[in-house]
Amino acid sequence: MIIAKPLTAAGFAAYGDVIEAAGAPSFMINAGKCTRFHDLARMDCDGGRMGISLAHAMPCEMPLTLTMIERHPLGSQMFMPLNDAPFLVVVSDGPSATPRAFLTNGAQGVNYHRGTWHGVLTPLFAPQSFLIVDRIGAGSNVQEHFFQTPFRITIPDA
Repeated sequence: MIIAKPLTAAGFAAYGDVIEAAGAPSFMINAGKCTRFHDLARMDCDGGRMGISLAHAMPCEMPLTLTMIERHPLGSQMFMPLNDAPFLVVVSDGPSATPRAFLTNGAQGVNYHRGTWHGVLTPLFAPQSFLIVDRIGAGSNVQEHFFQTPFRITIPDA
């Protein structure tokens, strides 16, 4: 059983960027009426362009049965929740490695580095909406791997 750990920038650094305002560089804009938290993720793509999308995802049941991971070889992929609900983040060092799971605090998003194996969007308690920034363009930018033996993932107190 894999137990999700709290999402931290240090713990997630090998897989991508944690996107959060807490502790991030910031400066005032809009005549001092808005704080901009600047340059929170390294977006990266090969060919194509970076696009902005929205997603509405259904919650998963805990413990989660992880049957599949995917990666995007042509570009990074960012997910930012549009509400304050935590969600589960699953990453792996490859199809033969044991996945790692992280639990966001509700104010964090993630940017997966190009080529990082990861699980799908995994809201926990209710449907959840996300802002997505990723590569849009020609070529196949998704590879999926289905596990012969699924992994079970849980969150603390689930």
